[in-house]
Amino acid sequence: MERKAPNVDAYIAGFPTAVQQLLNEMRKIIRKAAPKAEEKISYGIPAYRQNGNLVYFAAFKNHIGFYPTPSGIEKFKKELSSYKQSKGTVQFPLDQPLPADLISRIVKFRIAEDAERAKPAPAGFLSSLSQPAQRALMGKGIKTVKQLARYSEADILALHGVGPSSIPRLREALAAEGLQFKN
Repeated sequence: MERKAPNVDAYIAGFPTAVQQLLNEMRKIIRKAAPKAEEKISYGIPAYRQNGNLVYFAAFKNHIGFYPTPSGIEKFKKELSSYKQSKGTVQFPLDQPLPADLISRIVKFRIAEDAERAKPAPAGFLSSLSQPAQRALMGKGIKTVKQLARYSEADILALHGVGPSSIPRLREALAAEGLQFKN
């Protein structure tokens, strides 16, 4: 049975020297970009948390995995295009230098995104919705009923975080102001 590292120092120490250097560099980049973040081991790998989980990283046979959540990958999709990636992770090959500036910008983006999510729930029609639905609408720039009326039900349901149970509440909010979804 594999034993998990109790802290980030122990995690890094468990790898060959060349990999340790990259892991220490990754750690330094993240800590500089997120000096207020709590560093811990989560899911057996180094993790950084501020208002919520920011980023994770891990070492593998041929790469350093960096996990800035799907939004972090999506926001920097073009700049990350030369690296192997999936929905929530990017792989930095062990035989290449880490893209320090890019990693730093991704971490700072995640801090800002995380801070936005930590804000109190909005008032008005959004307050009747689940937090994922609120975030989805606000992320699309929809903060008023008039803005909502510019979209069809299908457009709103296509947003990640908005489910069918939100639609009746949104219809009510629109009707209260004499509006409806776009056809």
